[in-house]
Amino acid sequence: MYDVIVIGGGPSGLMATLASLQAGAKTLLLDKGNKLGRKLAISGGGRCNVTNRKPLEELVQSIPGNGRFLYSPFSQFDNESIIELFEGFGVALKEEDNGRMFPVSDKAADVVRVLIDQIRAHGAEIRTMAEVATLDFHEDGSFASVLLADGERIEATSCVVAVGGKSVPHTGSTGDGYPWAVKAGHTITELFPTEVPILLGDTFIHAKTLQGLSLRDVALTVHGKKDKPIKTHTGDLLFTHFGISGPIALRCSQYTIKERKRSGERIVHLSIDVFPDESAGLLAERFNAALAANPKKTVRNAWKGQAPERLLDLLFEQIGFGDEVSTQIKKADFQSFIALLKRFPLHATGTLDFDKAFVTGGGVSIKEIDPKTMMSKIAPRLFFAGEVLDIHGYTGGYNITAAFVTGHCAGTNAAYARV
Repeated sequence: MYDVIVIGGGPSGLMATLASLQAGAKTLLLDKGNKLGRKLAISGGGRCNVTNRKPLEELVQSIPGNGRFLYSPFSQFDNESIIELFEGFGVALKEEDNGRMFPVSDKAADVVRVLIDQIRAHGAEIRTMAEVATLDFHEDGSFASVLLADGERIEATSCVVAVGGKSVPHTGSTGDGYPWAVKAGHTITELFPTEVPILLGDTFIHAKTLQGLSLRDVALTVHGKKDKPIKTHTGDLLFTHFGISGPIALRCSQYTIKERKRSGERIVHLSIDVFPDESAGLLAERFNAALAANPKKTVRNAWKGQAPERLLDLLFEQIGFGDEVSTQIKKADFQSFIALLKRFPLHATGTLDFDKAFVTGGGVSIKEIDPKTMMSKIAPRLFFAGEVLDIHGYTGGYNITAAFVTGHCAGTNAAYARV
């Protein structure tokens, strides 16, 4: 009989296993795949963004899906603890933009390897190709055993469920943990893909007019009832054949989904401020100056280089001007043009699905989890960690930080539960 069974060989599962072993527990790690750390190995574009070094408050703000729940786990093991752990294991890390931490080698495989090496060195029993069918519980509701798909039953004092959500399913995250949680008496909040590209219904998207165009340092806003701004993110954006992608589109995706559900409308209104650091007045002055400097050129040629050419062409087409001489531009056309640069409208019809999402929104309700231990408030000695929980953050090392931190907390306290 084991002290702790950890189900799932992803970031939270590997960390939970290591923490359990470090606390002295006899630990079994089960994974249904043939290889551990598959999601970790492709994270950060294959470089593995192991954590983010921003201060605690900024970390929590960057985990809009119940980030405040993590205050207690962070008090036990935080982003600096993650850095110390990996560097202590010989994986040198480097800090890049916005606090993102990567291995100096730029190889996610190094992160995966050291975690697996460490859990083996600490004496873990590892079983791959071990698919879990269900969990069983004692009459008092506490965890009793794991039943494998092949019929084998494995008993343990405690169990950590760390099987991920539904995003990136080819790595093994297919929502296996939700029915087990429901069996234990837990609530699963509504699941949705997040950190995912947004679908647009605009005519210029279907015509592929802007496909492949990247806009840097622009602001994307999701609008709600009575046109009220719900959320704005500033950064880079990419137009695709189906809509928009890139960092700020991913960050705005969850607000798009939630507003679509709240309103019951098929279309959610978004907008781009192409020059968020300039007021409409300053922008008008700059474009007016370009006209004054080129009085004999057409408006189209006078403004060349002031903004991405394909975007300019689309705006000229929408307003119906651009080929007149600079001195002949109509005031109304000029004002409409500046207004579009400050608020270029988009019409979102949804997002791509879980298979294209970086993160799963929703999951096991955190109201039913003790944040100090990650143990179920309903089923004693059953613990949860990582993306199976209703916790989700932006890309940039925040989700993996949440996975490592909740995994460490769950593994440590699952080990303590044996005594």
